[in-house]
Amino acid sequence: MHAITIPEPGGPEALVWAEVPDPVPGEGEVLVDVVASAVNRADLLQRQGFYDPPPGSSPYPGLECSGRISALGPGVSGWAVGEEVCALLAGGGYAEKVAVPAGQLLPVPHGVDLATAAALPEVTATVWSNVFMVAHLRPGETLLVHGGASGIGTMAIQLAKAVGARVAVTAGGPEKLARCAQLGADILIDYREQDFVEEIRKATDGAGADVILDIVGAKYLDRNVRALAVNGRLAVIGLQGGVKGELNLGALLNKRAAVTATSLRRRPLGEKAAIVGAVAEHVWPLIAAGRVRAVVDRQVPMRDAAEGHRALETGSHVGKVVLIAPEKG
Repeated sequence: MHAITIPEPGGPEALVWAEVPDPVPGEGEVLVDVVASAVNRADLLQRQGFYDPPPGSSPYPGLECSGRISALGPGVSGWAVGEEVCALLAGGGYAEKVAVPAGQLLPVPHGVDLATAAALPEVTATVWSNVFMVAHLRPGETLLVHGGASGIGTMAIQLAKAVGARVAVTAGGPEKLARCAQLGADILIDYREQDFVEEIRKATDGAGADVILDIVGAKYLDRNVRALAVNGRLAVIGLQGGVKGELNLGALLNKRAAVTATSLRRRPLGEKAAIVGAVAEHVWPLIAAGRVRAVVDRQVPMRDAAEGHRALETGSHVGKVVLIAPEKG
């Protein structure tokens, strides 16, 4: 098969479409013929040499895919060769084939085409696990999403609205904020021009956000705590603004607030399977009903994955960038 390889860390040009050995499904795994994958920030870090795959996983980038099952490994039941699926991966999505633990497979949602389905696993699993399983966002509460126009952000807006929450977003510029508003965002904050702490307090009569989903990390840590409501929950899922920040424990104590930080890629298989199961139970019906959808900015050929990486690095995208694998035959 062919896959995107990274012979040496570097810029987007470091991504090389090359012939590599076919994967073989192990115990509890299935082999998927990949139709599409999608670009995530973790892929950019891996390309730059900062985020190696977990031991034993595929060395190729790609944390999600869609495709068709072509083989079942030992011990797999409940799936059949030929089924159309999408999957959460520890790596290997930028390839023509990938071996996937059966617990990380999802059926393609009703009404979603196979290529678009590649844009769903990572964002749905990330948002559902952090906003709902960890931070327990409830109807009537206010969620603040940093990076509202990102893949994660566009999904967080929709899921929070679907459960009856109020949504605030930060994004860069009126065009991206307008796209967030179209998805249901109630409070629009241009982080280039406005102070999100001041704006969220103003919009909530001084109360603050009940839950904050943060991709920035250290740079926003103090301001995020100040923006939290009493009993608020801050969920950190990205470190685009650095890894070390000063935390005012007194402010956290006074608000009886909590700070959590999670990632998906290195979780044990059982934890990933539980998250994927929760997504199938809670999110897939919303997608099938048309209440939630994947927001795809563009599709590019997988062999040209560098173009997708450049889109994320420049911030020119809204939603997900999907990579289309070459057609078989």
